[in-house]
Amino acid sequence: MQAPLRRLLLDILKPIKGPSIVDVARSLASLPGVDGVNITVKEIDVDTITLSMTIEGSNIDFSQLQSKLEELGCVIHSIDQVVAGKKIIEEPRLEE
Repeated sequence: MQAPLRRLLLDILKPIKGPSIVDVARSLASLPGVDGVNITVKEIDVDTITLSMTIEGSNIDFSQLQSKLEELGCVIHSIDQVVAGKKIIEEPRLEE
C-alpha cells in the first residue's frame, strides 16, 4: 500500500477565459480525499493566469486531481512540494 498524499504545492497555468479561481477551488475541494484548497494568483498574462495552488487532504488521488484540472482547462506547470505519509511535516524555518 502506498503512503497517502497529504499536500501538493502546484504551479498552475489557467487560461484567462474559463472558470474562475473560485470555481476551480470548489471543484478541486469536492474531490474525494481533498480537505482544502488554497489558490493564489501569482501573475496575469494576456492569455493565462499563473496560480500557486496548495491542496491538502487525507489521501489525495493525484491522477484524479490532474484529470479535474485538465477538465477545467488548467495545466500543471510544476510540482513544487509533495507531502506524503501518516502526517504533514512542516519545513523548519531557518533563522537569518
